[in-house]
Amino acid sequence: MAIVGFSFTKIHAEKKGPLQGKVNIQNNVGITDLKEYKLNIGKNSELGIRFIFKYTTDYSPNVGSLEFEGEVLWLGEEKDVKEMLQNWKKDKKIDQEVMVPILNNVLTKANIQALNISQDLGLPAPLQLPKVNVKNPEK
Repeated sequence: MAIVGFSFTKIHAEKKGPLQGKVNIQNNVGITDLKEYKLNIGKNSELGIRFIFKYTTDYSPNVGSLEFEGEVLWLGEEKDVKEMLQNWKKDKKIDQEVMVPILNNVLTKANIQALNISQDLGLPAPLQLPKVNVKNPEK
């Protein structure tokens, strides 16, 4: 079981107005669909899944938004792939041992992209960045 690919299929960013007062930032990420995927390697073919995702950041009140859609390509044992696709069709559930690395992969790539785009648009960073704090030495 391994992640073998990642791509964005849609990137939409919008700044609706100037920053005024307190801006609330809300991030959301989720898997919207699973599709069977066949990776051809020479004469062989491996069965996998395309995890279709959506990542959004909303700046409120009505300041701006970021929206990314894309896919993560995952290969696994044929039995596991077929079972996962059946479970998705039945009740939209994904095993945690697969879901966690998929979502972490999406968050890593989407957060970097969101950080760059938010800077270009003059919007606050969508995630907490580390800051240096200086403490006054005690006398």
